Amino acid sequence: MYNNISERVWDTIYSFLQGVKGLHIKNNEKTRCFVEGVWYVLRTGCQWRLLPPYYGHWRKIHKRYKMWSDRGIWTGLMSSVSDVDDQAVMIDATIVRAHACASGYDKEGNDAQALGRSKGGFTTKIHALVDGLGNPIKFILTGGHRNDITQAAELLKEQRDTIVLADKGYDSQALVDTLESQGCIATIPSKKNAKNPRKIDKEQYKERFLVEAFFSKIKHFRRVFSRFDKTTTAFSGFLHLAGALIWMR
Repeated sequence: MYNNISERVWDTIYSFLQGVKGLHIKNNEKTRCFVEGVWYVLRTGCQWRLLPPYYGHWRKIHKRYKMWSDRGIWTGLMSSVSDVDDQAVMIDATIVRAHACASGYDKEGNDAQALGRSKGGFTTKIHALVDGLGNPIKFILTGGHRNDITQAAELLKEQRDTIVLADKGYDSQALVDTLESQGCIATIPSKKNAKNPRKIDKEQYKERFLVEAFFSKIKHFRRVFSRFDKTTTAFSGFLHLAGALIWMR
């Protein structure tokens, strides 16, 4: 079997997994085969049942992937491999289209699984916090119809004494006041109709392109570019694994 994950990256992943209690990962080769299978689905966007048989039976891999997602293994992996440059951070959001097969899981409605209707159709919105080099720190998922600014405070609540870059969609005096109370500098331009537009460092603001570049990178993973998963945890698992792989490049 050809390995898509390099030896260096696999050593990092396996080292993290060995520190997680309750995982059956003593067999390095079998564990790698499973993770390689998940990588294949993430990268190509294929259906689980179309997974090449040399990775193992697709149903077992799918079941194990879901279990790891529910336990937050992929989220933990991204946190473990990150080395955040917190001189500045950036927030933004992007919409991904959801396939019809992603609906119908929750009796409380699609919104409970971060699905909704927007101008783009049936969608999920990824709200992201990235560091000064454009690497991911944190994600929040909502339905595509939710406004970007609704998740700003939650994304930034742990940030202290740093520069926060965001576009006009995050122009809110309440948010700016919150950031200042955390010792942060808000580099957020005012909307055109603002009576008293705030002054910002325009050269500094140009660095915000890094969060856009991050979204471009993440969407090369086809299982993030389009959502097929019914549950938030399953889609989030793919998102965090992709984020971890970007960190390990």
